[in-house]
Amino acid sequence: MLGEVATKMTMVYWKSDQFWLGKLLEHPEIMTQGESLEELEENIKDAYLMMAMDEVPSGYQVKEIRL
Repeated sequence: MLGEVATKMTMVYWKSDQFWLGKLLEHPEIMTQGESLEELEENIKDAYLMMAMDEVPSGYQVKEIRL
């Protein structure tokens, strides 16, 4: 499963009037919000996985490779 592969990224975040907002430095197109920092972090992880898995069919396989 994809969640087993550890990937570190940098989240930039700030507080608006109502929500915490954040985006990934490595993928600035991924931006989301949360009512708390914890919710923001979960939402940005979900957004990243949605982007990474876009157009991947069910029944996919995962293999760790070294670059």
